[in-house]
Amino acid sequence: TTKHKQESEKADKIKRSMSGVAKKIINPMSLRAALNLQSSKIPEQLAKSSAAFLSSAPSGGKHTLPDLSYDYAALEPCVSAETMTIHHTKHHNTYVTNLNASLEKLDAAVSAGDVSSIIGLQGALKFNGGGHLNHTLFWENLAPAADSELKDGPLKDAIIAKFGSFDAMKADVSAMSVAVQGSGWGWLGYDSKSKQIVAATCANQDPLQATTGLVPLLGIDVWEHAYYVDYRNVRPDYVKAVWDVINWDVVEKRFIAASQ
Repeated sequence: TTKHKQESEKADKIKRSMSGVAKKIINPMSLRAALNLQSSKIPEQLAKSSAAFLSSAPSGGKHTLPDLSYDYAALEPCVSAETMTIHHTKHHNTYVTNLNASLEKLDAAVSAGDVSSIIGLQGALKFNGGGHLNHTLFWENLAPAADSELKDGPLKDAIIAKFGSFDAMKADVSAMSVAVQGSGWGWLGYDSKSKQIVAATCANQDPLQATTGLVPLLGIDVWEHAYYVDYRNVRPDYVKAVWDVINWDVVEKRFIAASQ
């Protein structure tokens, strides 16, 4: 059906996105799934979607919480050590735990040819898979304030070409991020069709590329757990401050890779 085809396409995009989070190899769980998919009565598009999710699992079949390249206190005063500790060890870790649990259930459902259960797991897989992917990208595009500098180069040129100035880009992304209703993310992404940098938002933990087709360059988490300890419910103050701890070197590397 059209719905199953759309779910398959989204799963394929999430799989490709998560390939940067952990190296994919053939593991027993995905191999068992592949064998079952060949002979089961699962609709083809749903089977492909399931295979995409299962094959995204890294060595050992388990996703793990990534280490940070900086200390929890390294982003102060913009983001406190308390916020970073809770955000990384509690919130992100919960997405990882729930993603692994959902993949185990998916593996069992595929093995049993249980179409109803497979369909029922799609929401949890998207939410927790997106949460793991988004946060991994987020940690990587943050850095201590002393290391946060947008140098002259292709990224800066592309930003100016699209937005007119660096400050104008920040204003656009900030306004869109602050305006997200409820929980979600603000993004700077690359549009491979127009060959331009684009400001965008996604609700909840929806992954940018799987949702919009844009390649993620810079993400700003605007869930309250990202800032409530430090800024209470004043999201604009948090969004303004987070620009001081962006790792522009990482963002530029993503831009160069996406635009090649």
